[in-house]
Amino acid sequence: MTSHRFPPAACLLLAAVCHAEWPWYAGDPGATRFSPLKQIHTANVTRLRPSWTFHTGDHRERPRTTIQCTPIVIGEVMYLTSPQLKVIAVEAATGREIWRFDPFSGDQEDRAKGVNRGVTFWEQGNDRRILFVADGKLHALEARTGRPIPAFGSGGVVDLRQDLDRDIGRLTYNVTTPGVVYRDLIVLGSTMGEGPRPSAPGHVRAFDVLTGKRRWIFHTIPHPGEFGHQTWEGDSWKTAGAANDWGGMSVDEKRGLVFLALGSPAFDFHGGQRLGDNLYGNSVVALNAATGERVWHFQTVRHDLWDYDLPTMPVLVTLQRGGRPLDAVVQVTKTGHVFVFERETGKPLFPIEQRAARNSDVAGERTAATQPVPAQPAPFAPQGFTEASVTDISPESRAHVLERLKKLRHGAIYEPPSLQGTVILPGFHGGALWGGAAFDPARGRLFIPTNNVPWVMTLVPARTGAGFPMDFTGYHRFEDQFGYPAVRPPWGMLTAIDLNSGERAFQVPIGEYSELRNRGLPPTGTELIGGAIATAGGLVFLGASKDGKFRAIESATGRILWETQLPAGGYATPASYQVRGKQYVVIAAGGGGKSNTPSGDSFVAFSLP
Repeated sequence: MTSHRFPPAACLLLAAVCHAEWPWYAGDPGATRFSPLKQIHTANVTRLRPSWTFHTGDHRERPRTTIQCTPIVIGEVMYLTSPQLKVIAVEAATGREIWRFDPFSGDQEDRAKGVNRGVTFWEQGNDRRILFVADGKLHALEARTGRPIPAFGSGGVVDLRQDLDRDIGRLTYNVTTPGVVYRDLIVLGSTMGEGPRPSAPGHVRAFDVLTGKRRWIFHTIPHPGEFGHQTWEGDSWKTAGAANDWGGMSVDEKRGLVFLALGSPAFDFHGGQRLGDNLYGNSVVALNAATGERVWHFQTVRHDLWDYDLPTMPVLVTLQRGGRPLDAVVQVTKTGHVFVFERETGKPLFPIEQRAARNSDVAGERTAATQPVPAQPAPFAPQGFTEASVTDISPESRAHVLERLKKLRHGAIYEPPSLQGTVILPGFHGGALWGGAAFDPARGRLFIPTNNVPWVMTLVPARTGAGFPMDFTGYHRFEDQFGYPAVRPPWGMLTAIDLNSGERAFQVPIGEYSELRNRGLPPTGTELIGGAIATAGGLVFLGASKDGKFRAIESATGRILWETQLPAGGYATPASYQVRGKQYVVIAAGGGGKSNTPSGDSFVAFSLP
């Protein structure tokens, strides 16, 4: 059985014996992204300085690379992944390299490798393993040396394209967010194509961490006889793809539950070949972690046509209800909603309304009649795009956007994609994105990096013989003539919500465009690609902004107390840990990516002098 490390709450009580590690991608099994450390706090955070910088040495501008990795820290060793998806171990106190492992052969050196958000650690006695995925293959490495473990799979590798209960041929299949461990299992989600061309199914699987053998599979597109199968009309279950967990999972080790956050079925923007509500697309699902059996689920978007994936793992929290503690599951969404459920049963802890949704006029489509909307907490992102939403950063920008808007469908959230072109807000990057949310248990607050950037989705009939009825013109941000978002700012924010009351605590802009600041505009924020962490020192640390800055924000007020310029954009989620009595905060500065800024190759660790 896996040896267990103390979770953050226990670290507060057992500080003398507990390693101040960051052993999971999201900090702990419950994905709270919370550190119990408070050596760095609101009164001294302005003294933070770079302690060390580690350069991976393998970033590129063509094709442009990025780093979305949150490193893990075990003891005094940090494990991270590079822009070209090498796994590297470094000393957590100095950044000195210990070993590196390259999963790619020489003939693959010149091609782009995609993204990887980190690795998974497992141990049993003296057996300590690093598990990670690159190019659709699960690798198991000795944590001490970085060498592949021969008895795992075939020479240390398991091909994830196999044993999926469907032959996917050469279809795209990979894993970008680290899996989670439960006892002797590693549970993995996946990423794949989003259509309109064929896509692999997003089934979730558990593998034996010792042998690499598949132990169970959960069909996210249910097979005949399985719960939810009737929500896929005809034989669409045989060919439909995605409904995948690409943003990560969380684990309740005591109850033996693993929680999934599933994305939309493919094709993202036309569902004529997958009519019905399409369970388990866009669903929070609780599974028996040992067997993969469904315990409960809740579908946040029915028959998704907007790419409204659940982009990040559920957060496991303990709230106060009636003066008593209550274990809960919190799911933030691209739509700007926060769903809160009782952990064992899935019962909503705030009312959820069923609101009528507009039908589609695209041939072959049938939109879901209603969509679920929480009555509380209030949405943390705008719910649609109207003339009142149009940018006001200048008269010229506003006039340009209003003229374009005359030719586009727009209105409330869930306005269906169309051949005319439909404005989508919240957009394809949220609301919330894969950076998810951080939870401060002492304050009961959830902190969510929030985007407010509209997109335009235009459908077109597919070419004759394509094998699918509808195609689309691509992903297009809705912008003014100068390249700024067409909506009124702020465009990127940090939102804080009191989960005990359901009330918003604050919402503050994060990021800026220097040229707009110089014109005298108030802070506009920028689109945020990355996540936040909270600490017991009363701080929230967040990079993510397009201006490449790293910030410390006061948890109580939302005031920015400290900021520094990174070598490249910090499009990742930071981590915090303590080694030899000193607390560090580390973030990847990889640039590039969806923000299309210069690439970098560094991990920067900050500490007090």
